[in-house]
Amino acid sequence: MASPAAQDTGIDVVNAPKDVWGDVYHELLRAPWSLTLLAIAGMVLAVDVVFALAYLLTGGIANARPGSFADAFFFSVQTLGSIGYGAMYPQSTAAHLVVTAESIASLVAVALATGIVFTKFSIPVAKLEFARSVAIYLQDGVRTLAIRLANRRGNFIVEAQVRVTFIRAETTKEGIFFYRQYDLPLVRDRSSAMGRSWLVLHRITEGSPLESVTPESLRGADVELDVAVAGIDGTTYQTIHALYRYMPEDFRFGERFADMLSPKPDGRIQLDYTRLHDTVRATY
Repeated sequence: MASPAAQDTGIDVVNAPKDVWGDVYHELLRAPWSLTLLAIAGMVLAVDVVFALAYLLTGGIANARPGSFADAFFFSVQTLGSIGYGAMYPQSTAAHLVVTAESIASLVAVALATGIVFTKFSIPVAKLEFARSVAIYLQDGVRTLAIRLANRRGNFIVEAQVRVTFIRAETTKEGIFFYRQYDLPLVRDRSSAMGRSWLVLHRITEGSPLESVTPESLRGADVELDVAVAGIDGTTYQTIHALYRYMPEDFRFGERFADMLSPKPDGRIQLDYTRLHDTVRATY
């Protein structure tokens, strides 16, 4: 499943102020693990190189070949990593001073790396999976929009809340173009303890922003449906949230979601995750 956060918003942002270096900590927390670890490795190697150059300029490293950057670099690696094999060691005041400076730098580098890794590990992440499409069909004689999502973890999401926003490009009477947002009222917008799955429903009655929506009107329309879920993880007691975006091509008219629940011979109920995205024909 594609990550909801990775979905294309359809908007190309230009000239937006961005200070990557001034907000590098936040950028690394948002970045993929591979990029974060690469940045940490780059920081450590950069410190090693800087102090290797300092050792080359000052000298005073026992058993290091004169003018050898490789020896200076590997001695810097040993110092920064507090390894100390003993083959090379400082034997002059200048070298001792550089070692002292690198020891201080190593404390800062390790503290920064530890903080980033720990924070990144501790960020609460919701393991919610959304059905790839939304369904519009008749339920109890009323046209209804249905959105299905599932909790991929085996725990509960306490006090889970869901909000559905319909966004449509409009032009005001004054001729001003903008994107108007409509909060859709839901049959049930909260769950005291969300378990495995949740079917979110909106009744398309008179006054609903979706009242006039048809397959034809959505074809090529500039609209989207945003679904936001928030709650408290029942294991870590941290607030988690998830966002998913549906585009016009994701609407299924005259279809409903296939049943994920089915009875077993022993009387228990089986929930089949493989049917999360499945739909079947329904009255529309």
